[in-house]
Amino acid sequence: MAEKEKKIEEKTECIDHRKALADAKRIVIKIGTSSLVHPNGSMNLRRIEKLARVMAELKNEGREVILVSSGAIGVGSEVLKLGKRPATVAGRQAAAAVGQVHLMQVYGRLMSEYGYHVAQILLTRDTIDDPEARQNAVNTFTELLGMAVLPVVNENDTIAVDEIKFGDNDNLSYVVARITGADLLVILTDIDGYYKDNPAKHPEAEMYHTITDLSEAIEAAAGGAGSMLGTGGMLTKVHAARLAAADGIRAVIANGSDPAVLFEIIDGADVGTLFVPGKG
Repeated sequence: MAEKEKKIEEKTECIDHRKALADAKRIVIKIGTSSLVHPNGSMNLRRIEKLARVMAELKNEGREVILVSSGAIGVGSEVLKLGKRPATVAGRQAAAAVGQVHLMQVYGRLMSEYGYHVAQILLTRDTIDDPEARQNAVNTFTELLGMAVLPVVNENDTIAVDEIKFGDNDNLSYVVARITGADLLVILTDIDGYYKDNPAKHPEAEMYHTITDLSEAIEAAAGGAGSMLGTGGMLTKVHAARLAAADGIRAVIANGSDPAVLFEIIDGADVGTLFVPGKG
């Protein structure tokens, strides 16, 4: 009987954590290359258009939205007809320089249809590590959000080298959520959430719906690298979400194939994997 009551209590607590997402005022959304680009390297315009519509509606509701967008290297590689992601650092930097322009043009055009402007913010690790530079970045975010502008953030791949790289945009999204005081971080990927095993290889694998254990042990089951066009994998997403929750920011890993999942998350639906704030 005690065990049954405990399970009911845990389920109720999970529902309460989900309901609390409706109160999120400042939301950081991270979307990866695999969600923005088709396997052949072309931009997934249908998905990007829907993402823009969803973000506009969230802003219409009075929420502040920051988008951390990957895809610059992937898009640039396609524009330059390279066939695949460049193997050299200089090649990736060149592809990023071209791709970032195209991404911003698309985001700007789509958001303008709903009456919103976009702004580009490119960051490197040294910007965050230096107190004065970090404060300048925070001030910029604050002003843009106050003007109802959508900041679109990416790593500054055109100049970043190993010493000043974040490593991946999952980690960058956590950093942005932390320095901007976000209430919610949503990491959109190409699977439904965080599974105990790779669902592509093990269809019977169970998905975690709620994570309360924020210790490093929770990362042990996460897989390796992601798609050919991207840089991250589930491990980097779990790591970012875990750190965000440890800093008091609710974090959700969810499938971004339909950006309307953001509405479901805000409405408290049991979608994706929710990392509950607490101590790791």
